[in-house]
Amino acid sequence: MSDYLVIVESPAKAKTIERYLGKKYKVRASMGHVRDLPKSQMGVDVENNYEPKYITIRGKGPVLKELRTAAKKAKKVYLAADPDREGEAIAWHLAHSLDVDINSDCRVIFNEITKDAIKESFKHPRPINKDLVDAQQARRILDRLVGYNISPLFWKKVKKGLSAGRVQSVAVRLIIDRENEIKNFIPEEYWSIEGVFTKGKLEFQAAFYGVNGKKKKLRSEDDVKEVLGQIDGSSFVVQSVVKKERKRNPARPFTTSSLQQEAARKLNFRAKKTMMLAQQLYEGIDLGKEGTVGLITYMRTDSTRVSEIAVKEANDYIISQYGKEYVAAGTRKEKKQANTQDAHEAIRPTSTMREPNAVKAYLSRDQLRLYRLIWERFVASQMAPAVMDTMTVDLVNGEVIFRANGSQIKFPGFMKVYVEGNDDQSEEKENKLPSFSEGEKVKAEKVNPKQHFTQPPPRYTEARLVKTLEELGIGRPSTYAPTLDTIQRRGYVALDNKRFIPTELGEIVTELMVEFFPEVLDVEFTAKMENNLDEIEEGHAEWVKIIDDFYQDFEKSLKKAEAEMKEVEIKDEYAGEDCENCGNPMVIKMGRFGKFMACSNFPDCRNTKPIVKEIGVKCPKCKEGNVIERKSKKKRIFYGCDRYPECDFLSWDKPISRPCPKCDGLLVEKKLKKGNQVQCVNCDYKEEPQK
Repeated sequence: MSDYLVIVESPAKAKTIERYLGKKYKVRASMGHVRDLPKSQMGVDVENNYEPKYITIRGKGPVLKELRTAAKKAKKVYLAADPDREGEAIAWHLAHSLDVDINSDCRVIFNEITKDAIKESFKHPRPINKDLVDAQQARRILDRLVGYNISPLFWKKVKKGLSAGRVQSVAVRLIIDRENEIKNFIPEEYWSIEGVFTKGKLEFQAAFYGVNGKKKKLRSEDDVKEVLGQIDGSSFVVQSVVKKERKRNPARPFTTSSLQQEAARKLNFRAKKTMMLAQQLYEGIDLGKEGTVGLITYMRTDSTRVSEIAVKEANDYIISQYGKEYVAAGTRKEKKQANTQDAHEAIRPTSTMREPNAVKAYLSRDQLRLYRLIWERFVASQMAPAVMDTMTVDLVNGEVIFRANGSQIKFPGFMKVYVEGNDDQSEEKENKLPSFSEGEKVKAEKVNPKQHFTQPPPRYTEARLVKTLEELGIGRPSTYAPTLDTIQRRGYVALDNKRFIPTELGEIVTELMVEFFPEVLDVEFTAKMENNLDEIEEGHAEWVKIIDDFYQDFEKSLKKAEAEMKEVEIKDEYAGEDCENCGNPMVIKMGRFGKFMACSNFPDCRNTKPIVKEIGVKCPKCKEGNVIERKSKKKRIFYGCDRYPECDFLSWDKPISRPCPKCDGLLVEKKLKKGNQVQCVNCDYKEEPQK
């Protein structure tokens, strides 16, 4: 019989922790929540202070029975769920189910699963924090009141299977608003003039800046002609040379949001995948002789704070690898955002000394890629700023000014390890200029005018949408990945070339939400509700009052919607072909996994088939079939012959119709970071990337 029972959420976590605690401790997993609101009904008594009705989750009976048996045999029960609101709620539900006194020192929390952190946390158990529980309970009840009232209304008025939620509805609205911006965007013409100059044998570039000492915008071809008419010959004089030293600070360690964004940019990971891999790294990886070890700190956080012990270890590592001059001098001050909870440390490796290459053999390819990203970001965050030498040179011909900008890395600092990405996949590059003296002459070899048009705002990628939700104060670290997953599963949005586009269904639902439930879709209102939940967590507000203030107005909107919302008929889109079984037209339907074709004579005829998207290319292998776009089980697009299985032609890159001009082989379009590039699969023929 063990003296102590410790309950965590997952078996992987249980295995790691049990090894650290020793024989007196028995560690078991609850497999997440054991109680929740019922799925079949609202489960909230609106007339009785919004009292929730909790039931044992279906399938959790055997788990609870085993935990109750173990609890009766133990002298003491410790509840060690994750260190956040949801973890506190799991501990509270477990305490209720196992008859553990919530006011006793039964709650243990830790930010990392390492031997020292675990042993230290068990020295400081505490009672369950009811304010944290109430904040999570308020969120759950709030979402239940919204979802279980609006969703049935949409089933009746629009279509079965629809859902509405506070955060997901705002996310869809943001995507639709961006799509409308793009549709209504009117491009504006503008021009630039780029010049290629030489100083002796050295060549460099400069661009038109202005006239007579003032910056000038080129809005039309006439503006360009006017400037070119003022240039007399090819000789330019160096008017001014400005040299400066500029410092560039490293990015701070990861929060949940910044990790999801950077993993999308650099690793091409979806938010859901990033969080799944981070969970595995946090709970523990078997490192052979070293045993099972948690490699990163807790991955749901909005803080960039780092412990002094972790900073010292990082500094020791940086000194040993790069030298003292690479260690950051002092601590950078951080301006804390108003909606930051700052409950945990930033996401970092549990030990800087555990380099990615040292654990490579024990991790999957994707686990290693994410761990390397987290490790490099953290180490770089503790390093000295990079120092750049910049040079700005103004060249004049008469009153016309061209400007050349150059930069050189004087001291790489943190850039030795890691440079933060951005949504355009571009990173700072060096542009070395020759040395100049004021008054010397240079020659313009080419002066090239270029016409441009302003571009509409880009559609949201997952990274951009997460960043926007965070900036607006919508949702919390734990909500982003499931929110993005939900709006796609419901068919409200789709991903096109990794960017969100709204579906007709998403637009219909959002239009109805705007008309009848504007407060749910109001960005400021939703952000204020998040702040209210924070107030509950900090013990400054009563959860029942917060819920009641919301529900009083929401109930009025609900009654109005039930009375005034008209039924919306979503007409079937004809597929352009007839059913081969009964001759009736085939129509396009929306299912769980996207669009498909079905017979319009349903239910008398149940014929369905996938939508075939031809790309206008004959099969290069059999010469008879056509190449069509397909999707793998993991929803990755590939291209194959429509005569499959008779012809097994397959390509991950999109074939194009014209043959290779060099060998007459197949040309395909490869997606690269710098743009799409056409290249031959048989020879070395390549074309310039098209952005």
